Amino acid sequence: MVERPEKRVLTGADLKAFYKALANPVRRDILAYLGKHGEANSTGVAKALGESTGTTSYHLRKLADLELIEEIEERGDGRERWWRSRAKDIYTPPGLELTPDEREAAMQLGALKMSHDLGLVTRAYAGYDRAEGWNQIYRSGLYLTKEQVESFVEEYQNLVWKYVTEPGQHPEGSRAVAVRLIVVPEEESTPD
Repeated sequence: MVERPEKRVLTGADLKAFYKALANPVRRDILAYLGKHGEANSTGVAKALGESTGTTSYHLRKLADLELIEEIEERGDGRERWWRSRAKDIYTPPGLELTPDEREAAMQLGALKMSHDLGLVTRAYAGYDRAEGWNQIYRSGLYLTKEQVESFVEEYQNLVWKYVTEPGQHPEGSRAVAVRLIVVPEEESTPD
């Protein structure tokens, strides 16, 4: 189990930069690769992703600028830099006022994520009978106050962090699994 880091709150210009960076599919693939393997150099990442080392070096530096990965200085040899994922609890506070371009960046990233998630849901249902327990589908509806929603989400996040392992240190027999939580009112306006 990994100790849960302090929440990293993203607002304003940092939020826009973060969303724009993660809208790039190469950067998302690099993060996924490092999340699974723990550490790698640009040559290894390039080979795994089918990209050039110049492309992966550029994107690795951009991810480091956002503090999503970090260089492993003791592994470098002057020519080749090594990188590792940094576990981050990245959080954007609800009700944050966004500029139009920040909102657009957030919407584009959200659409990319939901497109990916829809594929996961479709795959989960299609293979449910053959998944041997790996695919779990649970839906529920609740009536909660805003304070209860905040408490529920905090408890959920703490539960997830109970099971987080260091990249490259995953338990034998484990698989990467997608876990999603979406909390949104069923209706646009709050009923009386």
